[in-house]
Amino acid sequence: MTDTRTQQESQQPAHRGAPVAGPLDEQELAAVDAWWRACNYLAVGQIYLQANPLLRRPLEPGDIKPRLLGHWGTSPGLAFIYAHVSRLIRRAGQRTIFLTGPGHGGPAIVGASWLDGTYSEIYPAIAQNESGMSQLFRQFSTPGGVPSHVSATTPGSIHEGGELGYVLMHAFGAVMDDPDLLAVAVVGDGEAETAALEGSWKGISFLDPVHDGAVLPVLHLNGYKISGPTVLARKPPEEVRSLFTGHGYTVIEVTGDDLPGMHQRFAAALDRAHAMIRDIQEGARSAGRSGRRARWPMIILRSPKGWTGPAVVDDIRVEGTWRSHQVPLPRVRENRDHLLQLAAWLQSYHPEELFDDGGGPTPLVLAAIPSRSLRMSAVDAANGGQRTRDLIIPELHPFAVDLREEPGLVESTRRLGRLLATIYRANPATFRLFCPDETSSNRLDDVFAVTDRAFQEHRTADDVSLSPSGRVMEVLSENNCQGWLEGYSLSGRHGIFATYEAFAMVSASQMIQHGKWLEEADQLPWRAPVPSLNILLTSTVWRNDHNGFSHQGPGLIQTALTERSDVSRVYLPPDGNTLLVVAEHCLRSRSRVNLVVIDKQPQPQWLSLEEARSHVARGASRWHWAGSEAGGPEPDIVLACAGDAVTAEAVAAAEILSERLPEMLVRVVNVVDLMSLCRPADHPHGISEIYFRELFGSFTEVLFAFHGYPGAVHQLLHGRPNSDRFHVRGYTEHGTTTTPFDMVVLNKVSRFDLVIDAIANSHRSFDGAAETADWCRERLRDHHDYIRAHLEDLPEIRQWRPRRRSQPPKGQSSNEEPGQH
Repeated sequence: MTDTRTQQESQQPAHRGAPVAGPLDEQELAAVDAWWRACNYLAVGQIYLQANPLLRRPLEPGDIKPRLLGHWGTSPGLAFIYAHVSRLIRRAGQRTIFLTGPGHGGPAIVGASWLDGTYSEIYPAIAQNESGMSQLFRQFSTPGGVPSHVSATTPGSIHEGGELGYVLMHAFGAVMDDPDLLAVAVVGDGEAETAALEGSWKGISFLDPVHDGAVLPVLHLNGYKISGPTVLARKPPEEVRSLFTGHGYTVIEVTGDDLPGMHQRFAAALDRAHAMIRDIQEGARSAGRSGRRARWPMIILRSPKGWTGPAVVDDIRVEGTWRSHQVPLPRVRENRDHLLQLAAWLQSYHPEELFDDGGGPTPLVLAAIPSRSLRMSAVDAANGGQRTRDLIIPELHPFAVDLREEPGLVESTRRLGRLLATIYRANPATFRLFCPDETSSNRLDDVFAVTDRAFQEHRTADDVSLSPSGRVMEVLSENNCQGWLEGYSLSGRHGIFATYEAFAMVSASQMIQHGKWLEEADQLPWRAPVPSLNILLTSTVWRNDHNGFSHQGPGLIQTALTERSDVSRVYLPPDGNTLLVVAEHCLRSRSRVNLVVIDKQPQPQWLSLEEARSHVARGASRWHWAGSEAGGPEPDIVLACAGDAVTAEAVAAAEILSERLPEMLVRVVNVVDLMSLCRPADHPHGISEIYFRELFGSFTEVLFAFHGYPGAVHQLLHGRPNSDRFHVRGYTEHGTTTTPFDMVVLNKVSRFDLVIDAIANSHRSFDGAAETADWCRERLRDHHDYIRAHLEDLPEIRQWRPRRRSQPPKGQSSNEEPGQH
C-alpha cells in the first residue's frame, strides 16, 4: 500500500491500470469498478452537496451545504467490499445480508441502496434521477433528513453501528436457524479495539454448520481512528494473522491500493472464502458431522483510509491518514481552492460514465447489481418483521402454581423454564434462549429436556447437555448473549436473554442502542414490527446473599426508563403465575424492550393464574385480602409494592398492622407493570387518573416498597397529583454477603421498617401505635444480634408464610376492583 500518492494521481479514474489476471473477466471488472466509483461519488455528494448533483455547471459556494457532516474515511472501503459482495451474489446466487461495523460510513451504504434501486422503491421521492439524487444529497445529515451513520432508515440494515462493537454479535444472531443466509460483517479497525468486539470473535465456537447460516467477517484495516492509528493496523501482519488463527479462523489477506489489482485480489479472496463456507456446510449437512469445529474463513482487507479522496489538502497529507476520517476538505464554501479541489475529486470518478442524462445509473453500473430478490439492500432478513411468525405458545395452566396444592414457597422461574421447554419443542427453528452460563442457576434448565447448549469445540464425557446442534446459547458474555438475540430478533425470530440482574448492566448500553433502533424503525411504514427484545433478570439484588455486594445492583430498571415510552416496558411479577402471564405477553409483543425482573429463589405465591391475568392486564391492583380497609376511598395508609421480595415485606407489614393496630385501615397495592404509574400522556401503559385514585387515594400517604432505586418510582410519578405523599423505600446501595432478610433491613424496606413508617405517616393516631413502633425496633435489634450469632435469619422470618384471606370484601373477588379500567 502506498502512502505518497499525489493529489493529481488521486484524481485519476480508479480503473485505468493495465489488465491484471484474476477471477474477474473484463466485463465484470468494468462493472464492479464503475459501481464502486458511482458509490464513492454518491458518498462525496451526500457529505458536501445541496444542489448541482451531477456538476452540470461549475460548482459554486451555494451548491455546498452550510454544515459539512459525515464520515468519508471508511466509506470507499465499505463501497469496495459491497461492490464485490454484490458480484459474488450475482455469480453464486448467495442470499446475503451486509452488516456495517463502521456505522458512520453511512454515505456508502445509503448510496449503495440507491444504486440498487431499493432506496427509490421505499422512498419514491428519492428516485433514480437527477432530482432524486439531489434529494439524496440534501437529506444526508440535515434537519428532517437521515443521520450520518447507517440506521433503521437505511434499507438492508439491521445494524446501526453508531455505537461501535456489536457487528459480529448481530451477524451471528442473524444467521442462527437460517441455514441459507450469509452475513458479511465488516469490522472497522477502530471498532476492533472495543471490548464488545474483542469478545465476539468466539461466535464460530457456537455456530452450527448444519442448521445455521455463515458469518464472513471482513476486518477492514485502513489504519486510523478519528485522530490516531489503530492497534491492529500497526501490528506486524504475522501477529494479526496469529491472533485470528488462534480464534479458529482461516485468514485470507488482501493489501494495497493499486487498481485494477485490488479488484482482482479481493474478488479472488471472496471467491475462496465462499467456497470454503460452502464446503463446510455441504460436508456437515450431507456427510454428517465430523465432530470437529469448522475453521471458518475471514478476510483482512488493508486499504488506505479515505481511498480515492484528496491526497493532499493545504500541503498536508490526507488520504491514507486520520485526517480523512470525516470531511477531508472542510472549508469548501469559503475557500476557492478547496472548492476547485472538491470539483476535481468528484470529476475523478467520471460521473458521465456512471449516470445517464436523466441522472440514473448507466447500464454499466446496473450490470454489477444482483437480481431484485438478492439485492443486499432488499434481503428479507434485514426487514425481519415481514417474515416473523407468531410463536406457538401453549396454554399456561399446566405450568401454573395451584395455590390450593402448593401453599408454600415455589421457585417461580422454574415454572417459566417448563413453559420455555414446551415453546422450544413447538417452535424448533424460531425460538432460542440466550444466557451467560446460568441457565441451570436461574432454574430454567427444563429446556435441556428438549435441546442442549450449543458448542462446537472439543467435548468430554463430563459435559452435560452440550452438543453441536444445541439451541440454548450460553457464553459468559452478556454482550454476546444480548447481541446474538438482537440479531436473531431483528431478522424475525423470538427469544429471551436471561442473566443475573447486577451484570445486565454490562450490556446496558446495547439495550439503549437497540431501543433507539426500534424507536426509529417505528416511524418507518416499510419496517415491519419485529419480535421484542425480552430481558429476564434473576439472581436479584435482594437474594444474592452468597455473592454479596458486587452482585447487588438493580440499575437496569433505571436505564430502561430512559427509553422512549413507545418502546420501553418494565415488569416486576411478584410470583410464578404472574411471571407466566408476563412472559406470554412479552413473547407475543413486537418491537419492544421488555425488562422482566424476578428472583429464582423459593418465594411466596400470591395469585391464581386467572387473578394473575387480571392483575397484569390492569398493571396494578388492590390486594384486598392482604389489607385491612373496609373498602372506602381513603384508608389510613397505603402500602404499595413492586418486586417479589419487597412485596412479601409489604404484605407482612400489613399483617403486623392488622394484628397490633386493628383500627388502622391499611390498603395493599401491588404494581406489576411499572410503567402503569405514569400518566397516560407520558406512557401508553399509564393508568387513568380515576383508577390511580382508586388505587392510591387522593390524600393518603403512600409507603412504596420498591425493588430498585427509589428515584425510579419518583420519576414515574412525576405529574401525578400530590405525588409528594409517596414515600419510596428501595435499594439504597447497602449490601454485603448476608442473610436475605438482612438485605431488606440494611436498606430500610423490611416489614418492621414499613410498620414504623406507616405509623409515622398516617394522618390518624391509634392506641398502641407507640408500643408497636417500639416493638418493631426491638425486633430489628433481635435480628441484628441473631444473624451474627446463628448465621441465619430469625425462625419467625424464615418460617413466615402469608395468611391469605379466604374471603374478599363483600361483592368483590379477591383481586378485583369495582369499576376498574
